[in-house]
Amino acid sequence: MSEEVRTPAAEQPEQELSEILQVRRDKLKALQDEGRDPFVITKFNRTAYSADIKADYDSFENRQVSVAGRIMSKRGMGKAIFCHIKDDKGQIQLYIKKDAVSEQEFADFRKYDIGDIIGVSGFVFKTKTEEISVHVEKVTLLSKSLRPLPEKFHGMTNTELKYRQRYVDLIMSDASRRNFEVRSKFITFLRSYLDNRGYMEVETPVLGTLVGGAAARPFITHHNTLDIDMYMRIATELPLKRLIVGGIERVYEIGRIFRNEGMDTKHNPEFTSVELYEAYADFHDMMDIAEGVLSGAAKEILGTYEVEWQGEKIDLTPGWRRLSMVDAVKEYLGIDFGAITDDAEAVAAAKAKGVELADAAEKTWGNALYACFDQRVEEKLIQPTFITMYPVEVSPLTKRSPEDPRLTERFELFICHSELANAYSELNDPIDQRQRFEKQVEQRERGDDETEMLDEDFLLALEYGMPPTGGMGMGIDRCVMMLTGCDSIRDVLLFPTMKPLD
Repeated sequence: MSEEVRTPAAEQPEQELSEILQVRRDKLKALQDEGRDPFVITKFNRTAYSADIKADYDSFENRQVSVAGRIMSKRGMGKAIFCHIKDDKGQIQLYIKKDAVSEQEFADFRKYDIGDIIGVSGFVFKTKTEEISVHVEKVTLLSKSLRPLPEKFHGMTNTELKYRQRYVDLIMSDASRRNFEVRSKFITFLRSYLDNRGYMEVETPVLGTLVGGAAARPFITHHNTLDIDMYMRIATELPLKRLIVGGIERVYEIGRIFRNEGMDTKHNPEFTSVELYEAYADFHDMMDIAEGVLSGAAKEILGTYEVEWQGEKIDLTPGWRRLSMVDAVKEYLGIDFGAITDDAEAVAAAKAKGVELADAAEKTWGNALYACFDQRVEEKLIQPTFITMYPVEVSPLTKRSPEDPRLTERFELFICHSELANAYSELNDPIDQRQRFEKQVEQRERGDDETEMLDEDFLLALEYGMPPTGGMGMGIDRCVMMLTGCDSIRDVLLFPTMKPLD
C-alpha cells in the first residue's frame, strides 16, 4: 500500500513549491489538450451529502448516489484506490476499483491531486473496517486544484495567514468552520427571538452627513456627485429612534458598523451589531432581552448554559446579576460615591485609589465614578453582570435617573470583563438633548473628534414627540466569541481587517 505524503505548503522551499505548481499546471494542460478541460463543466447533479449518508446508513446501503467534494486524502492499493472527499456537511470515503470504472477514469484518478474537486456516482457500502463508503462506478474531475493544501494533520499553523486566506482555513479546519456556523445560527436565533416579540427589522443608511449615536472616530469618504464629505456610520441609533417617533414601536437592525479606531483581540474597524428600540419600555426590559437572547442562544445552539471563554468557566443560566455602578465601585474598590456630593472630593477619592481622569475629562463626580469603574472594576467582572446607572457625562443620549440626576438609566452587560451590550432608557426630552449635543459640540471644537455632531433633524423628530423608549445595542462578534470560546475577534470574522502586505 502506498500513501501520498505531503509537506506543508508554507514550509516547502520556494523552488520545490514552484515545481509542484508547474506539475499541476502540466496535468491541467494535458487534459485540456485532450479536450477534457474540467473547467468547462457547469453543473454536477449531486443526490446525497456525506453526513446524510453516514447518519442514515440503513436507508442508503446499496443505494445509488452521486456525491461531490474536494479530495482531502488519497492512497493506492494496486488495483484499488481509497480517498476521502469533503463536502459542505463533512467527509466520506470513496473506493475506486480498477474493474468498476473505465480504464481512462482509473488512470485519470491515479493522477488526481489532493485538493481536486470531483463528482462520483456509485453505491453505498461498508468496507471490511466498517467504514461507510461509496463504491465508485463513475468519476468526473470538476475542478483542478493548481496549488497544494497545507499538510492535513496540521492545517494552517500561520495564524496571520489563515486570516488572510480564510478560504484555505475553512478547507482545512473544521473548528474554524464551526465558529462561523455558530455565528450564523446565533444571528438566526436573534432574529427569531425579536421577530417573535413583534419587532420589525429595518435597514438604515450606512453613509451620512453627520456623526451620531456613539462616541467614536468615523471613517470619512467623499461623494463626488454632491461634492460633500460623508461619514460611514458609527451606530444605527438615531435613524432607528426616528422610526420610534414615526410609530414603529418595536424596531431593530442588524448591520455593519464602521469605527476608525485601533485593532486588537476585541476590536475590528468594521463589526456587526444589533440595535433595537421598544416604545413604552425602559432599560430593565432591555436587560431581560439581553439575558434572554444570550442564554437562549447558548441553550439552543450549544445545548448548555455552560461555556468556557478566555480561560474562565461562564454560567449563562438565567438570573444574571444587576449592580449599579456606584455599588460596584463600592464593592470592588471600597469608595462609596453614594456618600460623596462634591466634585473635588470625588476626584480626590479616585486619585487616592490610583485612578486618574483623562486630561480631556471634566473633573466631576460622574467622571470620577466612571474612571474608577473603567480602570479598576470592569476587569474583575467574570460572570454575567449588568452594570447600571451610568453618569450623565458618559451617556449623552440617555434619560436621567429620577432619583439622582447625576446618573442615567443605562446599563452595560459584562461577561468575562468584556462589554457585550449597552442599553438605555432613551432620552426623549428634545430640550435636554439639545443641551447635551451642544456641550459635545464644544468638546469637538476643542479637538475631541469622538463626540456627537449636532443633529438638527433628530432634534426636530424629538420635538414631534417620542414615547418613553428602551433601547439596546449588542455586539454580535463578541457574543459569538463567547459562544465559541474564541479569544480573538478575528476568529469569528470571516474576513477581518488586515494590514496590507508590503
